[in-house]
Amino acid sequence: MNSKVVTRFGVAALLFGNRRGMTARGGAMKPFNSSRFYSTIYYVALFAGLVIPQMAQAQWEAIVGAQNHTKSRQAQGFFPNELWIHAGDTVSWTFDSDTDHTLTFLKTSPPPQVRPPAVVGCPGPTVDGSSFDGTACVNSGSLVKGKTYSVTFPTVGNYKLVCLVHANMTGVVHVLPLSDALPHHQGFYDEQAEDQVKDLLLHQDEDASRDADSSKLSVTAGSGEIVATGGGSSTLSVMRFMSHDIVIHAGQTVEWTNTDPVTAHTITFGPEPLNLIPPSSNVTLDEDLARHATINAPTDVVHSGFIVAQPQDRIGLVQSPLAPLGTVTRFRVTFTHAGVFPYICALHDGLGMKGQVTVLP
Repeated sequence: MNSKVVTRFGVAALLFGNRRGMTARGGAMKPFNSSRFYSTIYYVALFAGLVIPQMAQAQWEAIVGAQNHTKSRQAQGFFPNELWIHAGDTVSWTFDSDTDHTLTFLKTSPPPQVRPPAVVGCPGPTVDGSSFDGTACVNSGSLVKGKTYSVTFPTVGNYKLVCLVHANMTGVVHVLPLSDALPHHQGFYDEQAEDQVKDLLLHQDEDASRDADSSKLSVTAGSGEIVATGGGSSTLSVMRFMSHDIVIHAGQTVEWTNTDPVTAHTITFGPEPLNLIPPSSNVTLDEDLARHATINAPTDVVHSGFIVAQPQDRIGLVQSPLAPLGTVTRFRVTFTHAGVFPYICALHDGLGMKGQVTVLP
């Protein structure tokens, strides 16, 4: 991936490089015609003056999100999440993950825009290739792997970009005057993006060892971490149930805990409900605010609702009381009869986030 910049010198060489005092045609030499030569120079100069400003604008490239080959690890960030470009340049972001993301620049001119949820947008998506100068929101809408979205920056300034789906997924584009030298080239950004993705996706943790132990009565429902640079923050989210296939006895209770700092998950037995956020009506609340359900048969339908960190644990969110309507990080199910009970995360089952509880007599 290379930035494509056509310089004035390059255009001049292209237009004038083959001009000489004599020209050859069919082996005969034609005398120099001064009036035609100067007329040609005039029109060539006029053409160059019109097209060079547009041709001198650069096209930069970056990516949104990344994942490993099993889709179990999702790097939720802009890579790289900091760019320096010139006014008039365009940045094209390629979405490289099966998880939904948005590429959003919120309005910063008075009054500044409050960051909305993804379903609201700013409002809705805007056309690919839109210009952003801080006076109106630009938003890709939710996009997945293989899609691209470009933004042109006509005005000098520093512009934050965010993902409306993932709270700790931010970056910045620094737009400099044409007279300022840029600190980096496209090759640098390609290498930086690759390094940032590798640092997240290859981070070692205890997933394998926790997966090997199916005798416990607890399941980790996803895990993750937040990392930051001077340009913003990114998140690694492990989209798996650790110890996902668990064996217990009738009468025992299994507890799922979400240890991801920002990403929500669900524990869903049976069909997915239309509204994934609230729990099903057969879910109650324990004294320690963990949600709790009882399953008597494999045909029972139970949905945990969103299991995610409290707003008090996350930056920039309105605080909520620790009450039934608040978010919780734990979900428990008591199994009263023997059977095989498959379950999924209704948000990320397409990425392979599934499990099974085998209940013995």
